[in-house]
Amino acid sequence: MLSLNRQAPRQAIALISDHADPAADVGMEEAGGQNVYVRNVGETLAALGWQVDMFTRKVHSDDPVIVQHSPYCRTIRLKAGAEEYIPRDRLFDHMPEFVASFKSFQTAQGLNYPLVHTNYWLSAWAGMELQKTSGIQLVHTYHSLAVVKYQSLRDIPPSAHNRLRIEHEILEKANCIVATSPQEQETLRSLVSTAGQIEVIPCGTDTDNFCLISKAHARARLNLDRQEKVILYVGRFDPRKGIETLVRVVALLKQQNVQNLKLIIVGGSSANMPDGEERERIENIVNELGLQSLTVFAGRVGHDILPLYYAAADVCVIPSHYEPFGLVAIEAMACGAPVVASNVGGLKYTVIPEETGLLVEPRDIEAFARGIQRILTDELWVRKMRKQASINVYQRFSWTGVTMQLHELYRHILARSIMHEQDWSYKMPSINKSA
Repeated sequence: MLSLNRQAPRQAIALISDHADPAADVGMEEAGGQNVYVRNVGETLAALGWQVDMFTRKVHSDDPVIVQHSPYCRTIRLKAGAEEYIPRDRLFDHMPEFVASFKSFQTAQGLNYPLVHTNYWLSAWAGMELQKTSGIQLVHTYHSLAVVKYQSLRDIPPSAHNRLRIEHEILEKANCIVATSPQEQETLRSLVSTAGQIEVIPCGTDTDNFCLISKAHARARLNLDRQEKVILYVGRFDPRKGIETLVRVVALLKQQNVQNLKLIIVGGSSANMPDGEERERIENIVNELGLQSLTVFAGRVGHDILPLYYAAADVCVIPSHYEPFGLVAIEAMACGAPVVASNVGGLKYTVIPEETGLLVEPRDIEAFARGIQRILTDELWVRKMRKQASINVYQRFSWTGVTMQLHELYRHILARSIMHEQDWSYKMPSINKSA
């Protein structure tokens, strides 16, 4: 690890996360896995010796322009359209102003960012625009892919054409793409482009915060009955997250006479946001199925309390239609919560079937019910799985380990740019795929 001598000169780098504010409260609309990723990568890179500026769009007029997270890591909110919530699918028209605001800030501060790491397709466009007028080294992480997302949507948004084009261009024009799982890498190669450099570096989690906690202690803190069979969902309210599937799974378990069921749904924002509409839809389904008495909508939960929910759960269910990585899975497993997840995307990488959880086909209500039933009834297997899951996350997905890989990648890219090397000879350290 690099020395943390504050007198030593630090290389400034920029992370761009256009719609996902690293300083936002996780669980709000547009605040989820990407926010967690960028914030933790930024803070850990700063601890490794970089000067990290994280750029996002300013959404609220009363939000501070700069949020200082640590002496060498801050979030900078740029003007790009009205200072109000704008859905992602309508943000593209405001990205030229975002780029102009970025350049103005850079000039006013007298800063130079030789490396920019963009996140999501809108930020990719911004990065490629900056690439045209400066010699930046451009790294990109997708977080979600249009070619996969649009397969499950009935109504394709007007921004679809631009998004598909930009996701193709960034793969071929960036200095490197960071895929968060081998599955994402395979999808990029098969559905987007065979050109461009890709390295697999997973997302991570705070293994000091998300760690093994006694189930009895966690339930006592949350006032949950020890006899309840707690089924947990954590995440945003979004149709693609498959919450409806989970609700119907719980209804099926109830019909099968599984006793003491408790469904806890963690996450969500205010009613006037788009995810408020999805929450209302889910609440209506809960009511229609007669599950009101056993369902708890816990709302947003801070990261200081969230580990208690994972530890208290008998099973954490991730019924997403698609997940490029699946941050909730590794948070849950770090706390020893067995996982039943959809057999899609990065979940096929993070969850080791039969060892740290189970994988079933998305939308398959009966398969999810069988998986949950296994976990609820096989105590010895679950006890072993809780320990294996936590050890596996600690070995593979700590933020320190993950960010060290990014640190080494950045150093190589910058060194190569200085030496004007044409051939890519960098090899990522191997990642242990099992505990």
